[in-house]
Amino acid sequence: MTDLITLLFPQTPEGLSAWALLLLRVFLGLCFIRHGWPKLRNLDTWSTAMKTPKWLCFLSAFSMWGAGIALIPGVFSTLAAFAILVSMAYAMVLEISGGTPFIAPDPYQIPKGDYVGPMGMGEPPSWEKAAMYVVMCLVVIACGGGLLSLDSQIVAPLVSSLLA
Repeated sequence: MTDLITLLFPQTPEGLSAWALLLLRVFLGLCFIRHGWPKLRNLDTWSTAMKTPKWLCFLSAFSMWGAGIALIPGVFSTLAAFAILVSMAYAMVLEISGGTPFIAPDPYQIPKGDYVGPMGMGEPPSWEKAAMYVVMCLVVIACGGGLLSLDSQIVAPLVSSLLA
């Protein structure tokens, strides 16, 4: 049982590292609330654009939104980060299988009129952003919610006492 607790609530870094982890967790949480909510509200459109079943898009969007909310105060941070990681890994697979480059050329380097995306002029697609989110989630999974999280202050001690 101790292994499960350690997996869910890893030893947390202290000092400046604790503050850096808080910043990462809150930033990631805000990003995924913002990524998940519009997808939930426009599920049909997103599912059609992704050519993915609606139920799978719902699970992905809900996990982004819900995990984003959980990451801000740091509640079950490792599970929340894992949920986001799965969605972002799937996004990477879709982009890679579609032939999208890892890093797209900067828009200012593209001759005028050479790239027009589905919503007009913009940045060409790449799987760089999804990969960065995967790496960020791996850090949260490895480090847990951190010293400045509800996981560290309330949830881990409560779960430990319940399972002891």
